[in-house]
Amino acid sequence: MAEPTPTTEEHPDRWLVVNGRRWRRQDPDLPPEVAERLLSHLGRGRSGVRAATRAGEDPARSRRRVDLAKHGLGERGTAWWEQDAPERRRRWEEALTDLDRLDD
Repeated sequence: MAEPTPTTEEHPDRWLVVNGRRWRRQDPDLPPEVAERLLSHLGRGRSGVRAATRAGEDPARSRRRVDLAKHGLGERGTAWWEQDAPERRRRWEEALTDLDRLDD
């Protein structure tokens, strides 16, 4: 039998509710400079998706940036609270490496 889904009341540090939809919060243990870099990539990716969509172009490259940033932030993939410190660090380091490659 599956475990019951935790509520936001039980884990307010893990979940955020917007318009009735529950979203995973970013990893609170991210160093500030790492979070800043990941959020910058996320914003650039979202902007790129909007621009490509408006221009009738394929937004796949920008969507990839959004996905990588969200994984690095801990908002996608294995839940950050289920990872130990080395796994969490590896997650954001790999995401930043892949994101920086998109700029090359």
